[in-house]
Amino acid sequence: MVTMPPEPLTESELTTTAVPRDLRIERLEEPSIIEVSDFSAYYGAFRALDGVSVQIAEHKITALIGPSGCGKSTLLRCMNRMNDLVVGFHCEGTMLYRGQELYSKGVDSVEVRRRIGMVFQKPNPFPKSIYENIAFGPKVNGIKGNMDDIVESSLRAAALWDEVKDKLGQSGLALSGGPQQRLCIARALAVQPDVILMDEPCSALDPIATLKLEDLMKELARDYTIVIVTHNMQQAARVADYTAFLMMRQDRAGELVEFGDTDGLFTTPRDKRTEDYITGRFG
Repeated sequence: MVTMPPEPLTESELTTTAVPRDLRIERLEEPSIIEVSDFSAYYGAFRALDGVSVQIAEHKITALIGPSGCGKSTLLRCMNRMNDLVVGFHCEGTMLYRGQELYSKGVDSVEVRRRIGMVFQKPNPFPKSIYENIAFGPKVNGIKGNMDDIVESSLRAAALWDEVKDKLGQSGLALSGGPQQRLCIARALAVQPDVILMDEPCSALDPIATLKLEDLMKELARDYTIVIVTHNMQQAARVADYTAFLMMRQDRAGELVEFGDTDGLFTTPRDKRTEDYITGRFG
């Protein structure tokens, strides 16, 4: 017996199965370190995000999933003001970090990026030694302490110390993909962040390196808060405590469809569009 693939949803089906916005969000009972409320982001006249509200729980992993172009990376980069560097970017709504509005006048965006670090899709070690890759951030930020200890503790936290302890003088670019990405994580940890943002950190890695990085994320969540953008729904199901599903509307603005506990979102989604995306009917 041949099982036919499900028919793709029509545009009208995608727009008529929505639930009211206030029913899409599961309010967290545990402390949230970042709280996004009715947040919209623009690049010039183009609205990339519209009215997104989501909470990021402290010392947990939150995944942002959804089709390409739905605003996942935009939302992630708004959390540490990386989008400030994009000409024409502006935003509306509220984004609180430990109760403080991140976009208030007088807030130091450099300090925001120290406390809320970023790991990018493609590993990007500096063209420096492994040691200098780690030491660069603490030096620039004036972090006090024994630099050897900072380098070692950061590499240990990123599960890389045993692999590189005898070649700290070698270029970080000489490492393979998985270790390069862990070096970038260690570099982020060296400046003592509170939150680590990861934008598809496994997309350039092989399956074995991906599983190692997923295990590392779970370890890091004991001491840090992690937000990850991923197109891999199996990865979100494996590592995330909470998941936010976004999609792009007809006007190309990204909106939050549903947010909540990962197990609940994947097994009993409240919005039919979430179910259809998870089961492969669109995306």
